[in-house]
Amino acid sequence: MNAADVAPEAQARFPQELMYTAAQQYYLEDATQGDIAKRLGVSRATVSRLLTEARRQGIVEIRVHRPAALADGPLAAEVAEALGLDRVYLVPKANGPALGPWLAPGVARALAGAGLVSGDVVLVSSGTTVYECAREDLGRHPGVTIAPAVGGQEEPQPWYQTNETTRILAERVGGVPAYLYAPALPGPELFYSLQHEPSVRRVMDLWGRAKCALVGVGSAPLMRQMVPSLMPRDADSLRHAVGDVCMRIYDRDGAPVTYPGSERLVAAEQEDLRRIPHTIAVAVGAEKVLSIVAGARGGYFNQLVTDTPTAEGLVAAAHQL
Repeated sequence: MNAADVAPEAQARFPQELMYTAAQQYYLEDATQGDIAKRLGVSRATVSRLLTEARRQGIVEIRVHRPAALADGPLAAEVAEALGLDRVYLVPKANGPALGPWLAPGVARALAGAGLVSGDVVLVSSGTTVYECAREDLGRHPGVTIAPAVGGQEEPQPWYQTNETTRILAERVGGVPAYLYAPALPGPELFYSLQHEPSVRRVMDLWGRAKCALVGVGSAPLMRQMVPSLMPRDADSLRHAVGDVCMRIYDRDGAPVTYPGSERLVAAEQEDLRRIPHTIAVAVGAEKVLSIVAGARGGYFNQLVTDTPTAEGLVAAAHQL
């Protein structure tokens, strides 16, 4: 038996020259493990262990480069310039009923780009897209505070419950949740009392010092199949609405749209979102194009995660509107 053909526990004693030779032939000369085994006079299992040990000791380093078309390629740069955004993160075309698995890699890159450290504050909005992304692997950011950017609602769907999205995201990234125990649109008396409730004020105060926010972009309220009950469909002003961020509704120019009771909305203000260094919107779909363009114009976000078909639509729409 060749001296290299030894038991697994002895692999740490493989000569470095032998590991280097096996790695060079395998990675640089495209030799198969069987070919290398014959050349070195060892078993294929030993070749596998040689390659594994070579990687462990740093003789071999493997790097995976993200394609430019999916990162900072021309299309992403074109969308950012057309919408006046700081950064755009692209993913391939999102397919299927669940968008989270498709968009999560882009959201993870955006969060990594925010340079989050323990103690930083990350806000989250309501909505299906943010809720689905929160359930995916978005990287680890231990010690960050995750807080709702809008109050919870009395809707049965979990994606309208911002405390639930907060809990899930904090658990996934290793953060600390800060819950907001308030409805999105309380009555006049409750709204007044909430302004003096310490637990509510603590979360509202986080809105002014957040470093990052992850928000969805809603389409035109009157065009949706599901509209939160707090939005009165019979309000004339909603006919001019094209989208919303954190339940803050806006028109095609990004200007705020009010409706009866909107002055009591428990949600981060447009000014709050503008002050946040990294406000990351995540949205896809042809029905969201006008909503995204108008939201960018209004300054509701400065970064965007979307897919390539939506990005192409955004460039075309931005030049037309």
